Amino acid sequence: MRTVRGWFRDTAGGLPARFWYLWTGTLINRLGSFVLVFLAIYLTQERGFSASQAGLVIGLWGVGGAVGTTVGGTLTDRWGRRPTLFTAHLGAATMMLTLGLARDLWAVALGALLLGMFAEAARPAFGAMMIDVVPAKDRLRAFSLNYWAINLGFACAAVLAGLAAQADYLLLFVVDAVTMLVTALIIFIKVGETRTAVTVAPGQAKGKPPAGALRTILTDRVFLGFVALNLLSALVFLQHISMLPIAMGDSGLTPATYGSVIALNGVLIVVGQLFVPRLIRGRSRSHVLALASVVMGVGFGLTAFADAAWFYGITVLIWTLGEMLNSPSNATLIAELSPADLRGRYQGAFSLSWQVAGAVAPILGGLVREQAGNGALWLGCAAIGAVTAVAHLVSGPARERRAATLRAAAEQVVPVTATRTPAPEAAEAAATAPALPVRSGVDAAPPADASDGTGVDGSAAGGPGRSRSTESAGAR
Repeated sequence: MRTVRGWFRDTAGGLPARFWYLWTGTLINRLGSFVLVFLAIYLTQERGFSASQAGLVIGLWGVGGAVGTTVGGTLTDRWGRRPTLFTAHLGAATMMLTLGLARDLWAVALGALLLGMFAEAARPAFGAMMIDVVPAKDRLRAFSLNYWAINLGFACAAVLAGLAAQADYLLLFVVDAVTMLVTALIIFIKVGETRTAVTVAPGQAKGKPPAGALRTILTDRVFLGFVALNLLSALVFLQHISMLPIAMGDSGLTPATYGSVIALNGVLIVVGQLFVPRLIRGRSRSHVLALASVVMGVGFGLTAFADAAWFYGITVLIWTLGEMLNSPSNATLIAELSPADLRGRYQGAFSLSWQVAGAVAPILGGLVREQAGNGALWLGCAAIGAVTAVAHLVSGPARERRAATLRAAAEQVVPVTATRTPAPEAAEAAATAPALPVRSGVDAAPPADASDGTGVDGSAAGGPGRSRSTESAGAR
């Protein structure tokens, strides 16, 4: 019993109350995430659309999400976390009901576009809130717990949605909208605005205007390289939403069977995810991400040979192991690579990779499947996994140096009335400048301690996303 209490304390103890409200919102939101799980089946079987038309609709959801994360990231930093999150949830709930009532292809496509825009606008705000309220040394645990809640909800939702779909597909949209509203109310009432005063690092030339936020991101090659690798992984991962249910349908399996098989993903994560931080603590993050890419590639690649529910179940369990390694690593790394006053925009830029993948993956998957066959699609996923793994090994050291540089710069900043964190290149110069005394109220994260799992080599998200790898309560 003492061992169990100690494990629980190490896993969930000491986290701030506002984190637990965010966590509760995540769980409720995911419990109602019925629609996207069955959207491909709904469009093809209930509405009679072709696989390519279904791919187009899901792709437009991704296009809307790309716009939403970009706008949401800017609003998160300028308007605030809480109002952005609340407004996005209200809009998403409204569009969810609208999509459920739409019948014609153009109306369904427009509804998916607008729903993606509102739903994904909440993602940067939620991610920034998580970083704001949780100290750097506890973020690995916090992101793992949040990811665990996502998948606990998802495991239940996949089964419940399969049963609801047999009764009435409209019920999926109603439940999804209601849980969005409940989540919005919890966060609006219980979690105050978390945006803090921004800072300027010493060493920045006086009188020289700081680089714009967009320019800062576009010139951050280390960050953009990581975003590109995440895009490749997301193209593979999101096939479980768009093409996997269609492949299982071609094998003669029912939507309820798909729901049960995909629920294995959530069950495995619920059972095992809380042990992952200890497993990867102290290990090179680039090695963990490379291993995750290989395992995910193998899991999706084996789908090419699946023809029965048990075989599909095995493939899901394999790529889920890769997802479990990938998610906390991604989430913590984005926190470490984000300048304090650009957290919303950096979260938005990272989420954009998921939204681009959300737009491209179903369309590309549908085209490959129709032109080259089902086997070529899944073996192509395996190849992408191998390429991504090699790229993580090559680019990992540069990311670790950048994270260390930003931590060092954060320790030396002083509060000012106005402004903006300099570009990462300026932060590197600031890290070598003499330290200045830090006054009370500085929003500077303490240096990460590798022994706590958040150091350069020790830290280990989501959603596809529908990035469940990084997704939050704000994203469907």
